[in-house]
Amino acid sequence: MSTEQIKKLEEQIIQHRAYYYQGRPIITDAEYDSLEDELRILDPENQVLNLVGSIAKDEDKVKHDTKMLSLEKTYDPQDLIKWQAEKTVVSTYKIDGVSCSLIYKKGDLVLAKTRGDGIYGENITSKVLWMDSIIKKINTKDEKIEIRGELFCKEKNFIELANEMEKIGLDKPTSPRNIVAGLISRKDNLELCRYISFMAYDYVEETTSLKFEIEKYSVLKNMGFNIPLVVLHKDCKHFDEIIDDARKFMMEGDYQIDGLVFTYNDLFLHEELGFTQHHPKFKMAFKFKGESKITKLLDIEWSVSRNGILTPVGLVEPVELSGAKISRVTLHNYGVVKLYNLKKGDEIEIIRSGEVIPKFLSVKHASENQLVIPDKCPECGSVTKVEDIRLICTNIECKARLQEQILNFIKKIGIEDLSGKRLEQLLSKGLIKNIPDLYKISADDLKKMDKTKDKLSDKLFSSIQTSKKADLITFLSALGITHGAYNTCEKVVQAGYDTLDKLFSLSAEELSKVDTFAEKSSKDFIASLKEKEDLIKELVGVGFNFQKISPQNKILNGMQICITGALAEKRAIVEQKIRNMGGVVTSGVSKDTEYLLTNEINSTSSKFVKAQKLGIKIINEIDFFKIFQV
Repeated sequence: MSTEQIKKLEEQIIQHRAYYYQGRPIITDAEYDSLEDELRILDPENQVLNLVGSIAKDEDKVKHDTKMLSLEKTYDPQDLIKWQAEKTVVSTYKIDGVSCSLIYKKGDLVLAKTRGDGIYGENITSKVLWMDSIIKKINTKDEKIEIRGELFCKEKNFIELANEMEKIGLDKPTSPRNIVAGLISRKDNLELCRYISFMAYDYVEETTSLKFEIEKYSVLKNMGFNIPLVVLHKDCKHFDEIIDDARKFMMEGDYQIDGLVFTYNDLFLHEELGFTQHHPKFKMAFKFKGESKITKLLDIEWSVSRNGILTPVGLVEPVELSGAKISRVTLHNYGVVKLYNLKKGDEIEIIRSGEVIPKFLSVKHASENQLVIPDKCPECGSVTKVEDIRLICTNIECKARLQEQILNFIKKIGIEDLSGKRLEQLLSKGLIKNIPDLYKISADDLKKMDKTKDKLSDKLFSSIQTSKKADLITFLSALGITHGAYNTCEKVVQAGYDTLDKLFSLSAEELSKVDTFAEKSSKDFIASLKEKEDLIKELVGVGFNFQKISPQNKILNGMQICITGALAEKRAIVEQKIRNMGGVVTSGVSKDTEYLLTNEINSTSSKFVKAQKLGIKIINEIDFFKIFQV
């Protein structure tokens, strides 16, 4: 064992942790992890490996009641599968921000603190009071509770913040992650903290009636906190899907994530397994390994999305990243191009995480060329307009826009062998103009495409017709509804909105009761669904059909049922029984709730107390299913 080598690694790890938590890292996460791995091989018990977070300033130190530890992490999906070991787990996006603990006494926010070194955090109460997304008073009977989550900066807010900082003479921030760390360590300009957002991921109390991790998110949502996308996995079959969704969110989402966090759902296992000095044994972080390099920006191309948004792509001098030759990188959106004054000749830093498309990070050296923003759509020549951080083509019939809408539908609905190039031919030859036209063409029409003989045209025709048998969740996710990814559409349908009639009558207020939906995302989803109502009806007209059992044949017929506490059967099974009978399972109690289903006789839970106050029928599991004969 080389004492000198160990000492050098210790110094490097401590130095780079300090840089990271000051918001100015100088190496990538993967490079830092390799330093830890090297030290772990040489000296597995080294205390530096148990360092957590940053070192809080002495005058601002506040002790955590329960240690606020780091997470065990992996970059290999096989490690994740081995760790799961057939246990039911919950996954959420791993937000790339700064961890925060909120302490409430009798419902009032009294303290906010960073993770710090895991034992002591830094008091940042004066900063969080500026943050709208942090609730200052919650409805609870508990004397004291702790909410843990992540502070982060949304893309739109980051651009607005950067502009304001520049106006008041402060240095322009380099990234959303770094600016959060920077703002919460400032002693002045506290008002800038209003650009910071908070998302809750843990609910800590001394005694709890909760049995499962996923229940915590219902509690947090009912309290009014924003929560990340939550997915329950009974096996590892859908890991690839959620990892792919996370990669897509890294490119298209409105805040930064650097992976996923997986947690055992059974809270008894949390107690049984416990913690190491560094991390809880019941959690695992899956991260995307990132590698960055500096290259020259040769030009900027603008492409048109299915929503008419002009997306900038940077053409760069080729460099090798993560084993691939890179010549094109995403520049995110108009707001980023304008904020960083991106132009030909700039030397820029780019990053590639795993299989994710490479993206722009920062400008290292600006050229003397001029910023050029297109005032006309590069595809149809129509006038463009600026909406917040987006540049929009004003022509709703823009060919490129329509082509992207159709291509998105083809991919999501599962029409095999109908590639983007074949779609271009269908459009250019006038065989189709929109999505429903796909279902009106014949096998003979498909032969009009280049290199499409009888066998291929018959196969394409069969694939198109077969896609009409898609389930409602797949169909909805293929329409390009705002906030309508597969996982969120699944939540909507499983909440009981499993026919088109129910979906068209769904209100934003009702949708906000479904897990993962907040007030704004509910309104956006409903507005987008309404816009696509004619398209949906036309698709039904060409053969799509999602009507299952009519509501009048279902004994619960739309009744809203809320569940609290432990059940004799698995909660997922009970919820599915309720949905099969036409009921709607809600995450909270309201005046519209028909029954609160619980096996607790006299509970102090917020749902139980609220149900009593509103006069909602409270019933146990056995009696409920006796009445409805299941």
